[in-house]
Amino acid sequence: MRIYQVDSFTDQPFKGNPAGVCVLDESADEAWMQCVAAEMNLSETAFVRSRADGEFDLRWFTPAVEVELCGHATLATAHILWETGILPSGKQARFHSISGLLTGDRQDGRIELDFPVSPPKPIEPPDGLVDALGVPATCVGQTRFDLLVELADADAVRRTVPNFRGLKRLGMRGVMITARSDDDRFDFISRFFAPVAGVDEDPVTGSAHCALAPYWGEKLGKTEMVGYQASARGGVVHVRLVGDRVKLAGRAVTVLRGEFTAV
Repeated sequence: MRIYQVDSFTDQPFKGNPAGVCVLDESADEAWMQCVAAEMNLSETAFVRSRADGEFDLRWFTPAVEVELCGHATLATAHILWETGILPSGKQARFHSISGLLTGDRQDGRIELDFPVSPPKPIEPPDGLVDALGVPATCVGQTRFDLLVELADADAVRRTVPNFRGLKRLGMRGVMITARSDDDRFDFISRFFAPVAGVDEDPVTGSAHCALAPYWGEKLGKTEMVGYQASARGGVVHVRLVGDRVKLAGRAVTVLRGEFTAV
């Protein structure tokens, strides 16, 4: 059984967000997949299996839990399917997941994913949120999975040192902080914290951009934007709004190839 590690939303090794990609020959036990994800100890490991119709079943696990949607590990999976020849280079990657059908296409040297849009609904800051972040919020929204918190400026996003124990008590999958970019190359910047899922800070979060894209699209009057996730590794996500879907595009680099010697 083959397993790979791919750096997503980057064109450089050791940047972006690393994801495990396990290519299954047959269905696997959920407890075993969780153990593999814990062994890989990455923010997410994807498990992909071919279907009889030429499409794929896809699941994602953090070291602690299964998640319902993951952008960077989906991008990594599509990259591996094309790189290994499991999927012909000109064919669309079609994934069946907990979050429905997701697709991937090659576009101008990037991989473009088609994900459901998840616009945040404005809410009052939950008790403990501002204290846990340690910075004031200018706007707070909630999506199906996460909280979106706009800060005063990009420097506030970069300087934030959250109390992860406090964020965990909020009970949401994740908390993203964001601001307009102070770099002309990008429209907005963000960071993403997910201690509930066993990941204190996720390096680059594709699924968070399902909320960031409509949020900043409305504020900036744009349907196409570029986001920079300002983690220590950093990563770039191109977003394009199309109705109730969002296209997430980025590059990927394979950094490890291996096989299981124990199962």
